Amino acid sequence: MRLVIATCSVDYDGRLSAHLPLARRLLVVKADGSVLVHSDGGSYKPLNWMSPPCAMAELEPDDAEAADGVIAVWQVQHGKSEDRLRVRIHEVHHDVAHELGVDPGLVKDGVEAHLQRLLAEHIHTLGDGYTLVRREYMTAIGPVDILCRDAVGASVAVEIKRRGEIDGVEQLTRYLELMNRDPHLAPVSGVFAAQVIKPQARTLAEDRGIRCVTLDYDALKGIDDTTTRLF
Repeated sequence: MRLVIATCSVDYDGRLSAHLPLARRLLVVKADGSVLVHSDGGSYKPLNWMSPPCAMAELEPDDAEAADGVIAVWQVQHGKSEDRLRVRIHEVHHDVAHELGVDPGLVKDGVEAHLQRLLAEHIHTLGDGYTLVRREYMTAIGPVDILCRDAVGASVAVEIKRRGEIDGVEQLTRYLELMNRDPHLAPVSGVFAAQVIKPQARTLAEDRGIRCVTLDYDALKGIDDTTTRLF
């Protein structure tokens, strides 16, 4: 990755045209070929950029640009369109390159797999007397996140989401319809469990006889013991 702090102006031509007047900015050139133009505000979002596939050439300024104080020109051409980014550099304040290597990717805390594992370990969260049958119970149309039994031994299918939306309710409905055809499981009730459940999803679930449970990830993980809270 190359990081350049420069006084520059930027022009973008293609499906739209945009101009950034002369100012000090951060120019980022990544190994994948992308070029991003940042200011000292606007959070993570660049002022302008060119995504790969693209190619960058460092050119000498033409006579008019040189007369205007331009010392170098970056021209970035997209590989599949006529879109072009042209950066006119008047002064370079800092120019450094670093080899970052292969990034392992983002590891999210609280994703559905984590919630599934934690809920399986603490299945009593769903109610006293609940017992785990298995995680990822396979059906003909895909795996149910958790199959368990309630206090009286009846089968319960649990679908787990980070954000509970209507699609998740529809998914659990299909599982329940199929599982209730199995005499070894029927009757099977459903639990829709999520960290946040949208009102429309809750209304649909309850209308179909599916219980909604809001999961407290920190409490399940053991970081936050809700019994010892003051507030």
